Amino acid sequence: MARAIWKGSIAFGLVNVPVKVYTATEDHDIKFHQVHAKDGGRIKYQRVCTVDNKPVEYVDIAKAYESPDGDRVILSDEDFARLPAAEKHEIPVLQFVPSDQIDPILFDKSYYLEPDSTTPKAYVLLATTLERIDRTALVHFTLRQKTRLAALRVREGMLVLQTLLWPDEVRAVEFESLQDASEPRPQEIKMAETLVESMSDDFDPSQFTDEYQIELQKILDEAIASGSDRVTTKPEAAPAEMDAEVVDLVAALQRSLEASGRRAAGSGGGAQKKAAKKAAPAKKTAKAAKKTAEKPAKKAAKKTQARKGA
Repeated sequence: MARAIWKGSIAFGLVNVPVKVYTATEDHDIKFHQVHAKDGGRIKYQRVCTVDNKPVEYVDIAKAYESPDGDRVILSDEDFARLPAAEKHEIPVLQFVPSDQIDPILFDKSYYLEPDSTTPKAYVLLATTLERIDRTALVHFTLRQKTRLAALRVREGMLVLQTLLWPDEVRAVEFESLQDASEPRPQEIKMAETLVESMSDDFDPSQFTDEYQIELQKILDEAIASGSDRVTTKPEAAPAEMDAEVVDLVAALQRSLEASGRRAAGSGGGAQKKAAKKAAPAKKTAKAAKKTAEKPAKKAAKKTQARKGA
């Protein structure tokens, strides 16, 4: 586990729960440097003042705000210190709400909370209580001089803090194209539900991989192995184009169901496996009928050969 980025305590009524905060997620994307394409030299950036055209040290940089009308204000550290903020080393619990009332679109970043005490009884008590009541605690969390609303929940016995976006940070849904959209027909809804059922299964995140990063790593490994700065790869064949415009939605759903059935025959997982089992008796019946039809033909052929031999 990486180093803790924050230490403090959760204020749960009159109970204090000492915790350490760790970033719960990480970016696995491959990082690149910017270089000069001609000679491979690294690109560097300097903070330059537009007034005197001289480099500026980071400690000499202040924050400025410019209004829509063009008015500019420069704030100092003392100005920011006057702003209201939660206690820097405390996570106060504001209230407990039903977990299903928090829209997932509000979730931002996730953090693990580790007990920071030799006797983590209060930590275990809070985690156990949250699991039993199936509610999420809303808290204030101040990190890097910025206070956010956050959700405190339990994951695999550990407290997890997820910062939330403020309501005005979520854009309103305003799409005129949906206002004039026609209602789907009952037949279309029924076929769509059938398609969903054929593709349904339990969620297992380990089944999904970032193919882009895997293929990118292969290209980099080939370049390193060859000792070359560049690797030329053959372009993949373009996939077969689908209909430019789906005129009949029912026909498109039917084709999707057929394609789903073919995938089920190859993979045999979840609901697709059930569909394959249902189709199995029909296949056996067809094979039996074929054998029954072939037997008289074989007997007739044998009799003809016997007569010719006589």
